[in-house]
Amino acid sequence: MVGDPVKDSLLLAAASPVLHADKIKTPLFIVQGTNDPRVNKAESDQMVEALKKRGVEVEYMVKDDEGYGFFNQNNQYDFYKAMDTFLGKHLRLEEKK
Repeated sequence: MVGDPVKDSLLLAAASPVLHADKIKTPLFIVQGTNDPRVNKAESDQMVEALKKRGVEVEYMVKDDEGYGFFNQNNQYDFYKAMDTFLGKHLRLEEKK
């Protein structure tokens, strides 16, 4: 936990990603472990929904058997494969002349 919810409300609001979803314009890949003690799934769901409402393309990967970070090897493979696909789709490198 960071800050006091009452005394630091302005600071926390200024740093809250979901309160700045309106500034995100590029596709985003969000990864969530259901058992994450730092970022609960409802918060990630809220961010995904806010972005989709604005038409921002979002890829959302949720793993029910993970927490903060992916430690299961199969989940790591899934994550890296999805990330590679996402970056390959959205990063355009100029061809060398």
